[in-house]
Amino acid sequence: MSRSLARTRILTLMACLPLVGCAGSTAMDPSVGFGPNPTLPEPTSSLLPRVNIADAVGWPEGRMPVAAPGFRVQAFASGLDHPRWLYRLPNGDILVAESNAPPKPDDKKGGLRGWVQGLIMGRAGATVPSANRITLLRDANGDGVAEIRTAFLENLMSPFGMVLVGETLYVANADAVVAFPYQTGQTRIEAASRTIVALPAGRNHHWTKSLVASPDGSRLYVGVGSNSNIGENGPDEEEGRAAIWEIDPATGSHRIFASGLRNPVGMDWQPDSGKLWVAVNERDELGNDLVPDYMTSVTPGGFYGWPWSYYGQTVDARVEPARPDMVSRALHPDYALGAHTASLGLTFGEGDALPAQYRGGAFVGQHGSWNRKPRSGYKVIFVPFADGEPNGAPQDILTGFLDENDRAMGRPVGVQFDATGALLVADDVGNVIWRVSPVG
Repeated sequence: MSRSLARTRILTLMACLPLVGCAGSTAMDPSVGFGPNPTLPEPTSSLLPRVNIADAVGWPEGRMPVAAPGFRVQAFASGLDHPRWLYRLPNGDILVAESNAPPKPDDKKGGLRGWVQGLIMGRAGATVPSANRITLLRDANGDGVAEIRTAFLENLMSPFGMVLVGETLYVANADAVVAFPYQTGQTRIEAASRTIVALPAGRNHHWTKSLVASPDGSRLYVGVGSNSNIGENGPDEEEGRAAIWEIDPATGSHRIFASGLRNPVGMDWQPDSGKLWVAVNERDELGNDLVPDYMTSVTPGGFYGWPWSYYGQTVDARVEPARPDMVSRALHPDYALGAHTASLGLTFGEGDALPAQYRGGAFVGQHGSWNRKPRSGYKVIFVPFADGEPNGAPQDILTGFLDENDRAMGRPVGVQFDATGALLVADDVGNVIWRVSPVG
């Protein structure tokens, strides 16, 4: 390709960035993309990725998100460095993974499409260097603001998931699950890490590795996202990916617990059923309203369709070669969370601080779309549960992350409850941990 032609194509791509793939289709009411049986329209496609990213601008002085009626919001901690994930220690201390994507190998497989997507992520505030740190926050006087902040663990590798089992703290880096000794109340760990098991890394198209432990602590569960949208980088790069791993922390032995999950992120145990649930980011480039992200209970050994089908057994005709045998195995997810909402955080209501209707239901952090017009997500929602199953329409809990010019003042990611029963929300654009508590 000549330099002039390449320059022309690049300028054309840049001109397309404010639009939706330089071509668009009318979006449906976003509500039809939620629930156990979402509407799945006919797919549409375009030459370039559809783009409609909300430019990241941060919070102006005096602004903050808007809590639902009956709740109030305050800043639990601010001035953080791209806070992504949260974990509460038994003594009430909060751990925050300040993290971003690790450096990628030098390759050219992404081409112009990859170049465009890099620009998209930059505008969304997603290309800042990773702090590679876990910070400890402590609200010692109970006023809802963390007055103690320490660098708890440093020099990690794009850390994300965290879980304490006994006196061992496990951290899911982008490339491995590692372990550290922990004593109650300590505010910094100096000990060297101990590797439990290596995780798929390399390109790390999806780098976030979420982590939970079984209730008895005998097993760890790690979410490992795909290395592509629909497998376009080849099967070798998808080995062990798009899956939840089950790991024996004593030996490092592991198995695939569930597969066909394009990007499994937030995981938590539903308190009534005792089942593991996961929030999953689905594929892109099929139009404004495909494919809905979802949350689902995880069937051991279950296969959920990626890359050959979506939302059960709806075939993705782009994927070659076709695998009808795999499609026939695909399980139907439990509850759709809207197309392109980037639903990342997931935790279930607990304790007595919340009104009774919120206990046992799912709180979901929706990071927000980069390829839907109008935008979707950019909020925290609640899905009511009854008898361990979703039971009703989603409800907004924290909104107002977009300003009057449709720019992102913040983007919610991880969600976690503090020791008092208030909901904490990690905002990686605003660099704030928000605290949502019942009025009174």
